[in-house]
Amino acid sequence: ERQFVLVDSHCLRLLLHAVYLCLAFVAVCMPILFTTGRHLISRMTATATYVAGTHSMAFVTAPSQEVAKKIASGLVKNKLAACVNIIPNIVSIYEWKEEINEDSEVLMMIKTRTSRLEEVTKFVRENHPYEVCEVISSQIDQGNPPYLDWISSIVPEKE
Repeated sequence: ERQFVLVDSHCLRLLLHAVYLCLAFVAVCMPILFTTGRHLISRMTATATYVAGTHSMAFVTAPSQEVAKKIASGLVKNKLAACVNIIPNIVSIYEWKEEINEDSEVLMMIKTRTSRLEEVTKFVRENHPYEVCEVISSQIDQGNPPYLDWISSIVPEKE
């Protein structure tokens, strides 16, 4: 009987060690799994609410920082853009009136709703010194959900 008890207590010790190892594994891995799962669910629900193409980024060149600031301020003030980044010192090489030109310009990156692009274009054309100003855009398919929500909160939907 004693051998049976010794074997039994040995098995019990092995079983307890296995349980302790499992508990240690769960204690170490559970927070990681929980955090990863929470981020995944958060990302899935956040991106599920955004409809690709709801927002756009328009690109406009200007001859100077002063002109760009004037246009950018007007766009933001009139709620046509949530944000306009002004990037100085770009070089544009283009053909105009049968001549190749090279000019130093400023680039504006305008974040807005796609539904407001016509108004953005109209505003830029009315306030830009160029005879034919560049206003081109690209739809935003995805991005940081809080940032895209912020654009929506600043630029109202077209009435």
